[in-house]
Amino acid sequence: MDLRESIEALARDAREASRSVANLDTRTKDAWLLRSAERLEAARERILEANRADIRDAEARGVAAPLVRRLELGGDKWASMVDGLRQVAALPDPVGTISELRVRPNGLRVGRMRIPLGVIAIVYESRPNVTVDAAALCVKAGNAVILRGGSEAIHSNLALAGELRAAAEETGIPKAAVAIVEVTDRAAVDHLLTLDRYIDLLIPRGGSALIRKVVAESTIPVLKHDAGVCHVFLDASADPEMARAIVRDSKIRQMALCNGLETLLCHEAAARTVLPFVLKALHEEGVEIRGCPKTCEVFGEAVPAREADWAEEYLDRILAVRVVRDLDEAIAHVQRWGTDHTEVIVSNDHANVEKWLRRVNSSCVGVNCSTAFADGQRLGLGAELGISTSKLHAFGPMGLEELTTRKFVLYGSGQLRE
Repeated sequence: MDLRESIEALARDAREASRSVANLDTRTKDAWLLRSAERLEAARERILEANRADIRDAEARGVAAPLVRRLELGGDKWASMVDGLRQVAALPDPVGTISELRVRPNGLRVGRMRIPLGVIAIVYESRPNVTVDAAALCVKAGNAVILRGGSEAIHSNLALAGELRAAAEETGIPKAAVAIVEVTDRAAVDHLLTLDRYIDLLIPRGGSALIRKVVAESTIPVLKHDAGVCHVFLDASADPEMARAIVRDSKIRQMALCNGLETLLCHEAAARTVLPFVLKALHEEGVEIRGCPKTCEVFGEAVPAREADWAEEYLDRILAVRVVRDLDEAIAHVQRWGTDHTEVIVSNDHANVEKWLRRVNSSCVGVNCSTAFADGQRLGLGAELGISTSKLHAFGPMGLEELTTRKFVLYGSGQLRE
């Protein structure tokens, strides 16, 4: 069997498995999630050794440090990944729920029922925890999943998927419901992108080159996760200490993640008071400040920003900073340079807060909080499959409901259309 045939067989088996998964009761799905968590914990050292092998290989190939950090599975990442399985098990099952039940004048009752999408393929890079998060959410939502991770994480992904598939077999779920592409040949992705007769949705997670390729070549509907050029705007009324804490957490907490702060905007009325205080704290932690002329004037350690900096997702200790005239100019900057990911205002002005919330239409818009809350677990979704920057059919962190669709259900008592 050649590569094309093997990828098609994998997708065909996933389609067959999806029909069984769609009809599973909640208890069975939750049993699989909990058993998966147990198996991962029991296999932790073996999986982390596979992960260390991926990291060594990546470093030997000269992979950029931010991408190497995304590979790591130890510490808090491991705990969060395993706990995510248990959190998803504790969440209500969306499949079969009926909402918007209305009675028509003729007595016909019309509602909408949540149903699985079917087969979801995930093409992703670097982060092996996506293997677990994606499988957990897809199966709990009644779908089968096809996982195609990057070559840089192949050992980690295979080790993780092996435990998930073994847990499926133990709990009465078809192993094919959690399928993984075991080869690193890039042609496997090319074949996968054409299998719309078996796959209902394709979600790419990774760099801009991967996203562009998938969008351009896929015959399957694509829900894309684009770059995270996230903004914080310090309004004229921003509290200096709150501003410092929010900007620091947004930038420093986990720079390799897409919800990290990349551009800081500041109202000119706060440029000589709040802004230097905030930037000094960042600079002392090794963050390079790339600023507009006004920023360089009020903060001597800043280096001049280029226009390209406003569109850059650094994922590193670099921050673009711009002083703006007012709220309108801040919003215009976000609309021009943002990626519809996450934008936060720090303000005590109620009118400006309301304008920010209404006029900034990114997937997550916040007030007086860190951009790091743009995360499925922090928003109560359990694990997430990523943050969609597409507006159809999901926008923002993708949890269980975003991996379902709805059908109309009609309850009649003999009504006829006459």
